[in-house]
Amino acid sequence: MIVLAVLGVLLLAAAVWFLRGVYYIRKARALEAEIAVLEGRTAAIEAAGEAEDEAARAAAVVALGFVAEADLDTDHMAPVPPERAAVLEAVRAGDWQAAAAYVEAAGQDWQERMERVRPLAEAAAEDDFWLLAWRTARPEDPTAALVHADAGVQVAWDVRGAKGARHTTQEQFRLFHELLVKAQADAHEAQRLASPADPTPYMVEQPIAFGLGYSHEQYRGLWEEITRRAPRVLWAHYSALQYWCRKWRGSHELALGFARTSAAAGRPGELLSLLPLVAYFEQQTYEDDLAVDTYFKEPEILAAVDAALLDLAAAGHDHPQAPMLRHMLAFLLFWQDRDAEAVEQFRYIDGYIGAMPWSYAGKPKQRYLYARDFAVALVTPGL
Repeated sequence: MIVLAVLGVLLLAAAVWFLRGVYYIRKARALEAEIAVLEGRTAAIEAAGEAEDEAARAAAVVALGFVAEADLDTDHMAPVPPERAAVLEAVRAGDWQAAAAYVEAAGQDWQERMERVRPLAEAAAEDDFWLLAWRTARPEDPTAALVHADAGVQVAWDVRGAKGARHTTQEQFRLFHELLVKAQADAHEAQRLASPADPTPYMVEQPIAFGLGYSHEQYRGLWEEITRRAPRVLWAHYSALQYWCRKWRGSHELALGFARTSAAAGRPGELLSLLPLVAYFEQQTYEDDLAVDTYFKEPEILAAVDAALLDLAAAGHDHPQAPMLRHMLAFLLFWQDRDAEAVEQFRYIDGYIGAMPWSYAGKPKQRYLYARDFAVALVTPGL
């Protein structure tokens, strides 16, 4: 009996201990749940506070004369020249003669010739009835052939889309390849018709080389055709740099080597100093372990930015390609904590953000506003 009594007491004690354990476990779980709720509320309050601060900062920046988010143009890197806008309106109404005169007016300024051909090619990629009329009226016109070839390139890349390979279907790739092969034939026809001094039909072939995977030897042959005619056209060098990037047919080392060689060969004001900046940006974008707030502060990148600022000063404020460099400078100067210099560039480019580096982000406005508004706030007393 005594044994049974002792056993009962022990069992009762164990039950009490177990129940107390259950109680404390439940209490702990309830406390954990409470803490989680409180942390969630705190995070929400902090996020709301940050959102309010961000909205207040954005409003203050706009009050200083900067463009509001809703009014940012993500299609263009600078205002469309009135003459270009008028020509595009004319061709959409069927006036191909306006297009012909517009491109021919560029003369042997090969950069400007491509600057005029590309928007016409983009318009033809949407509706080419006016271009077909032009080619019918002047079947041997080298300018019409050039626009036709570039339009074919635009159609091919539109079919492929801008997403990475894993987000592109096999059908897209098949059509992309077929269209590029056709565009390649059109580019070769434009080369046949062109003046012997004209590099632009060979420049049109550059993006075809990316998509069709030209070998390094084959691409160097194309590059020789371009540079033999015009050795320092920014359009051509920028396109070539893309070929040598790791994301296409090269590597970080090849891209940076090409960019440095091009920049070194450029004359003051030709803006080839843009190329190393693009090479550094492409590498940082590609490599996940390169932190944006430290990588761009490396001495060689600081020096490249300084060289680009001198090049820009030599080019002058009204240089037609200056916006392309200013966008990259604004981004890099911000991440180098050179906020006053960044704001100077933001004042020039503000309102038009259809350019690298903003266009490389899924939300270009967000990337742009983050840099612009912070830089402006840091250099504006009381903001």
